[in-house]
Amino acid sequence: MFLTRRTPQLPTPEEALRGRPEPGFAVPSRHTVLGNPLIGPYPRGLEVADFAMGCFWGAERTFWQTEGVWTTLVGYQGGYTENPTYEEACSGLTGHTEAVRVVFDPAVVSYTDLLKIFWESHNPTQGFRQGNDVGTQYRSAVYTHSPGQAEAAAASREAYQRVLTGAGLGEITTEILPAEGRTFWPAEAAHQQYLDKNPGGYCGIGGTGLSCPVGVAPAGD
Repeated sequence: MFLTRRTPQLPTPEEALRGRPEPGFAVPSRHTVLGNPLIGPYPRGLEVADFAMGCFWGAERTFWQTEGVWTTLVGYQGGYTENPTYEEACSGLTGHTEAVRVVFDPAVVSYTDLLKIFWESHNPTQGFRQGNDVGTQYRSAVYTHSPGQAEAAAASREAYQRVLTGAGLGEITTEILPAEGRTFWPAEAAHQQYLDKNPGGYCGIGGTGLSCPVGVAPAGD
């Protein structure tokens, strides 16, 4: 049984669950909708983006439905526990958030386009929750893979903050950090493309209804 916190709070590295050196489960080889491999190395010319925006089931579907996205997979990122399980992430004792890895063709869809989808598909002002989902594992985050991605993410956050402020909403709590040093740990098979396997399942995605300005930053390198 895992201990949970009444008030969501990120654990310190010393408090975090230790995890394990090897994963305790296998990840499916291919995407159930797009048909492409889930795990890299990916074809040359494709780029990788990592987003966290609440429950990863609905977030993943949002991106796999986007033209130019080659594959998606869900996992855990931003914390300390190695090879975590879903139950461990839900305990709040891993430091991870539920994340979606998006592998895309920048000739078809730009990183800026993906950022627009990210901002508009959730409420980035809610801290350690997203709607009725409460916990550090539901926090909003962008983990960047290049200086260009970092610049674009920061610029889009500033632009969207102006929109949110104008509408009377609060400060964006999204963390924007380099993906380097923040391993993306794939989730269990049952969670990969969950809403394809369970079309009537829980989605959890819902934005503010406010549009993020288009073209606020250059595409990623």
